[in-house]
Amino acid sequence: MAGKIYPDATAALDGVLRDDMLIASGGFGLCGIPERLLTAIRDSGVKGLTFASNNAGIDNEGIGMLLRTQQVRKMISSYVGENKEFERQFLSGELEVEFCPQGTLAERMRAGGAGIPGFYTKTGVGTQVAEGKEVKTFDGEDYILERGIFADLAIVKAWKADETGNLVFRKTARNFNQPAATCGKVCVVEVEEIVPTGSLDPDCIHLPGVYVQRMIVGAPYDKKIEFETTRERESA
Repeated sequence: MAGKIYPDATAALDGVLRDDMLIASGGFGLCGIPERLLTAIRDSGVKGLTFASNNAGIDNEGIGMLLRTQQVRKMISSYVGENKEFERQFLSGELEVEFCPQGTLAERMRAGGAGIPGFYTKTGVGTQVAEGKEVKTFDGEDYILERGIFADLAIVKAWKADETGNLVFRKTARNFNQPAATCGKVCVVEVEEIVPTGSLDPDCIHLPGVYVQRMIVGAPYDKKIEFETTRERESA
C-alpha cells in the first residue's frame, strides 16, 4: 500500500464499513458503477445499509446484489425499474424507499459535498415528493426544502487517477460519480488505471484528489449491458 493506493477492494474498505451506515454510490444503471467495491461490501456482511444512488442496478448486479443478501434497509433513489427483487422487497415492506427526482438527487449530493445542509427547489412541488417538506415562497412561486446528503462513505468508479487521487471519468460514466464522491466523509474509488502524478493534464481533472482518501485498480472489467437491442439485418 502506497499513500492512497490499496491492493484490493477489501483492503480499501477495511476499518470503514459498519452496520447501518449511509453510502453514496456513483453510477447510472450499470454504467460507471463501483462494482468491485459493491462486491466487497456484500462479502463483508454489513447490514442495515442506506444507499443514496440513482438506482439499484439490476437483479444481482450493482446494488442489486446487496438487495439479494438483505443487506440494504433503505434506498434513496430516482429510478427503481428493472429490478424485480427491489420491487418485491418494496411491496412487501422489507425495503424503505425515498423517491428523489434525478436532478434533485444529484444536487443533494453536490450540496452535501459543499457543506450546504439544505436548498429550495421547485421540482416536486404539489406532488408526493413534497409531502412532509417545508414549502417556502420566493417571488410568488412555491419551492420545497431538500436536504443535502452527508454520507458516511462514498464509493465511485473512475477511468484514470494519478497517485494523489486526481480523477478523470470517461464520458457518461461521470454521471453521479462526481457529486457522490464529494459528499462522503470517506471516499473510496476504483479506477481502471493509475498513472504517475503529474501525467494528467490539470485542465482535464474532473475531481481533485482532495476528495479521495483511498483507491484501488479494479480492471479488467467485463462490459455488462442492461438491455441488448438489435435490429434485423436488411436483406441484400
